[in-house]
Amino acid sequence: MAPKVLVSDKLSETAVQIFRDRGIDVDFMPDLGKDKDKLAEVIGQYDGLAIRSATKVTPTILEAATNLKVVGRAGIGTDNVDKEAASKKGVIVMNTPFGNMITTAEHAIAMMFAVARQIPEASESTHAGKWEKSKFMGVELTNKTLGVIGAGNIGGIVCDRARGLKMKVIAFDPFLSEEKADKMGVEKVDLDDLLARADFITLHVPLTDGTRNILSAENLAKTKKGVRIVNCARGGLVDEAALAELLKSGHVAGAAFDVFAEEPAKENALFNLPNVVCTPHLGAATTEAQENVALQVAEQMSNYLLTGAVENALNMPSVTAEEAKTMGPWIKLADHLGAFAGQMTDEPIKAINILYDGVAAEMNLDALNCSVIAGIMKKANPDVNMVSAPVIAKERGIQISTTNQDKSGTFDGYIKVTVVTEERERSVAGTVFSDGKPRFIQIKGINIDAEVGEHMLYTTNEDVPGIIGTLGQTMGENGVNIANFTLGRSEVGGGAIALLYVDAQVPADVIGKLCETGKFRQVKSVRFDV
Repeated sequence: MAPKVLVSDKLSETAVQIFRDRGIDVDFMPDLGKDKDKLAEVIGQYDGLAIRSATKVTPTILEAATNLKVVGRAGIGTDNVDKEAASKKGVIVMNTPFGNMITTAEHAIAMMFAVARQIPEASESTHAGKWEKSKFMGVELTNKTLGVIGAGNIGGIVCDRARGLKMKVIAFDPFLSEEKADKMGVEKVDLDDLLARADFITLHVPLTDGTRNILSAENLAKTKKGVRIVNCARGGLVDEAALAELLKSGHVAGAAFDVFAEEPAKENALFNLPNVVCTPHLGAATTEAQENVALQVAEQMSNYLLTGAVENALNMPSVTAEEAKTMGPWIKLADHLGAFAGQMTDEPIKAINILYDGVAAEMNLDALNCSVIAGIMKKANPDVNMVSAPVIAKERGIQISTTNQDKSGTFDGYIKVTVVTEERERSVAGTVFSDGKPRFIQIKGINIDAEVGEHMLYTTNEDVPGIIGTLGQTMGENGVNIANFTLGRSEVGGGAIALLYVDAQVPADVIGKLCETGKFRQVKSVRFDV
C-alpha cells in the first residue's frame, strides 16, 4: 500500500504533484490546518503531514496520529510543532532550512536600508502630498559596523551582502570558529563587544532557551547610542517593551522588525513609534522562496517514506538517500543487536556502550546509535522507534557511550553492544556479510556465526554431552519445529551457548520444561523484526 500524506496548509500545486509523481497517495486540503478538531479527526489516516505555519501540531493532534511517521514543515521555523511530543511519539520532524535563506537575508538587508533612510515614513509623507525633504535625514551603511548575532546559514549571507556594501562586520556566534570567521571576512567577537561597537545589529538565531531575550533590557542598555536594530529571525529574541523605551529616549535610533513575540501581532509596544519599520513576517515571502521550500519538503518527505532517507530532521540524525542504501543492513544489524541485548536484560539498564570497528566506524554513527537504542528499548515499549528511543532512554537516565576503532580482526567491520545494569554486563557483537545479511559473531565473549531469524531460542549451559539431544527431544515432544541451530563455546568443558531458529515463538511451558532438566543456566525466547 502506498504511503498516504496530508497537506493541510497552502503548498504549491507543483509540490503536491511531486508526491503524486513519487507514488504517494496525497490529500491536498490547504485550509484544514486551521481546524484543529477536524485535523485531529482525520490525522490517523496518514503516514505524513506537510504543513506551513497555520497548522499546529500539538500533543492532542499527535495522540490522534496513530500512523503518522513524519511531519514536514515547508520553511525553517517549527514553533508550531511540539517536537518533544513528536519525538516521544516516534514522529520525525523535518524542516527546509535552505529554501528561503537568500530571501530572508535579503529582507534583513532591505529592512536595514529602510530604517537607515526612514523610507516607509518618507513614502507615507510624500503620498500625503507633503514634501518634507529636510525631515528625513538618514545615515549611510558604508563604513558602519554591523553586528550579526548568529552567523549560520542566513546570518552568513547577511555578512556577505553587508561586506559588499562596504560595512565592517562583527559577529557573535558560539559555533563560529576563528578560521571560518576569517574565511567569511568577519571579526568574531563576544556579545558585550558587539553591543558596544555595532552601529546596526541584526539577529539570525533560532528561538531557544539560550537565545530567548538575548537582547534583554540589560543587554539593550549596553548598546552604542544611536544603534539601529533589525530582527527578521524570531519573535522573542528581543525585549520589545524595553526596546520601545530606548527608542523613545533616543538611545536607539531606529528598529526594523519582521517578527514579534506574539503573532499575528495586532498590538505591540513598537507599533506607531517614529523610525520603527514593521512588516508581517515577510522574511520568506517571495515567490521563489515559497516555491523552493514547498518543493523541498515534498521531496524530503517522499524520500523518507519511500527509501528511509532522513533529511533536515530536527529530532533524528539525517541519513542521505545514498547512506540509506549502503547503511540499511547495518542499521538492521544495530536493531537486532539492541533487540537481543534488551530481551536478555531483565534488570533496569544503567548504561549502553556501543563499539564500532572498521567500516562500521566510518558510517553515520548517530543513526546507528538510534537503531541500537531503539532495539534495546522495544522490550519495554514495542512501539518505540529510532526517533523516540533516545528520548525515552534519556528520560530513564540511561548513559549512552560510543567508541570507534580501526579494523581489529578478521571482519571488515563490526558493532558490539554492551548493556550495563547494577548486576552485570551483557554484550553481543555482529557484522554484515557480503550477502547483506546481518550476523551475530559473538555473544557473552563466545564466538559464533549465526544468522538472525524472526523467532529464536537462546540457551546457555556448561559444555557437556547431551545438550543438543535434550533440546531436540524437548522441542520435538512439544511440537516446536527447529529450522536450524548454531552452537558456540568458550573452551572444552567451559561455557556454551545455543541459538535455535524456530518457526514460531516457543511457548512458556516448553521453556519451563527445558529449565526443569537442570542442564541450562538460561533459556530465553527471542524475537526479531526481520
